[in-house]
Amino acid sequence: MAAVEMTAEQPSATEKLRRRLTSGRMTATLVLLPPALILFTLFVIYPLAGSGVYAFYDWNGYNTPTDFVGFANFERMAGHSVFQQSVMNSLKVIAVSLLVQLPLALLLALLIYRRTPENTVFRLIFFLPYILAEIAAGLIWSFIVDGNYGVVADLTRALGLEPYFITSDRSWAFTAVMVVIVWKYFGFHMMIYIAALQGVPKDMIEAARIEGASRFEVVRHVQIPMIKPAIIVSVFFSVIGALQVFDVVIPLTNGGPANSSHTIVTYLYTFGLARLKIGYGSAIGVTLFIAAVLVAVFYQRLFMRKPA
Repeated sequence: MAAVEMTAEQPSATEKLRRRLTSGRMTATLVLLPPALILFTLFVIYPLAGSGVYAFYDWNGYNTPTDFVGFANFERMAGHSVFQQSVMNSLKVIAVSLLVQLPLALLLALLIYRRTPENTVFRLIFFLPYILAEIAAGLIWSFIVDGNYGVVADLTRALGLEPYFITSDRSWAFTAVMVVIVWKYFGFHMMIYIAALQGVPKDMIEAARIEGASRFEVVRHVQIPMIKPAIIVSVFFSVIGALQVFDVVIPLTNGGPANSSHTIVTYLYTFGLARLKIGYGSAIGVTLFIAAVLVAVFYQRLFMRKPA
């Protein structure tokens, strides 16, 4: 009987709601969420919706679009040889990022992840390119590979050869772009791997060494499996970033020579915005957005799903 009397009365649904509204977490949500939603709607949702509408018009960006063309912009885009080359170039960037940039970043991370003064200096050196703005990186490399001055010019003079302009050669212009991309971004992925490697328990590494494992075996069977989540995230950033390459290409080659070094985004800028073909550019943007969303969704479903 005493136990029954001591049982507290269960709070009603109204009381529970009142307590939640007066709690600090709910107050913070009510205060901070509306401004964030407003900004997200104005600068993300609204432009995306506008692009989805403008993609079906032949519009130059002025006044209200009235010339409805249906899927003509998408058909023109799919049949344009320069757009096809741009897609191939973006796929090349993805391949180079996955096969060259990320392995290089992982190798360097394995060499300098330990906390020592020397490794700190090397991390700073390798991370510096990522700190540079993309436009600055493109401009720096445009001077380096110029045939009249810079490193390439010095090499050709030293060898007694004629000046050679890499960015004017259709066969090598985009290769130069990919070299700059690897140089610019491998430090970012290296730091992701370093942070993950520093979280690997030292006792697991010591136990493997006591069992007679070599350095390579420790890396293969202990360290890499332990940093697998970091590698998955790094690959995701690399693929999505490759689809958005723009700032490095414009100052380095501007899509040339003969439109051979365009990526999807530089193609959008050159053949859409710069030529006041806003409807056509919107169609390209919508296509790129759908591609990026599909990549993100399928990648997360395949590799980033939490185990049951």
